[in-house]
Amino acid sequence: MVFLEKGRLDVLDGSFVLVDAEGVRVHVPVGGVCCIMLEPGIRVSHAAVALAARSGTLLVWVGEAGVRVYAAGQPGGARSDKLLWQASLALDDTARLNVVRRMFEVRFDCKAPGGRSVEQLRGMEGARVRAMYKQLARLYRVPWSGRRYDPRDWTGGDVPNQCLSAATSCLYGICEAAILAAGYAPAIGFLHTGKPRSFVYDVADLIKFETVVPAAFGVASGKPSDPERETRLACRDMFRKKRVLKRIIPLIEDVLKAGGLPMPQAPAEASGPAFEEEAGHGDDGHRG
Repeated sequence: MVFLEKGRLDVLDGSFVLVDAEGVRVHVPVGGVCCIMLEPGIRVSHAAVALAARSGTLLVWVGEAGVRVYAAGQPGGARSDKLLWQASLALDDTARLNVVRRMFEVRFDCKAPGGRSVEQLRGMEGARVRAMYKQLARLYRVPWSGRRYDPRDWTGGDVPNQCLSAATSCLYGICEAAILAAGYAPAIGFLHTGKPRSFVYDVADLIKFETVVPAAFGVASGKPSDPERETRLACRDMFRKKRVLKRIIPLIEDVLKAGGLPMPQAPAEASGPAFEEEAGHGDDGHRG
């Protein structure tokens, strides 16, 4: 997947092309891109949207570095295999528990205790999360009285909570973009359920305390004049530096494989790739 900003996305000679203010053209290989992240400053032609739909390339309109998700085009390249796999895992009680246990292990770097239900693991997770917040608050020397916020009005909380709300919103944006790009459904969650972004919350929780939470406490410790903006910029820079988006999709695959159910095979009548890959002239990695 690629990020594009400040230019016009159009089509030239059957391929995507980005044209900047000076008229400089940069070709984007349609056959090698599964997702295009459209950052602020991008205009998209009708021809580019039509080519994206035909080739199965997902277009996602995002904020800088994906810290917001505003809209998405044709999710998952119109392929249903991963979506069906995700749904089958969520509907099977044993598979769902296995996925939740793997999420617990990834998040806390330890084995999930045996003989626990999803609800019991959720309660254990809540206790550990509260302790981790306290630990990071002490590390960054930030006054902390607990995670308290109003989703409809972030500014009503204290500075640390404002920073954390802005940071988690940024993480939800980049996780939702990755979920859509990989062909999964944001609404089909495992630990979180019943909300339009349940799976987004599941995935975000896997990396929250090693990415955006320290960034938020770091901003809060500096007594920011504009907590939301400064946190958003800190998260944007951190996402780019640590290549967070590149890590999310393999992490999704890892936790879902723990469910133990095989991915459904594509039916015989399923459509193949929109473009056939040309045969190379050398072995793997040859650039000739």
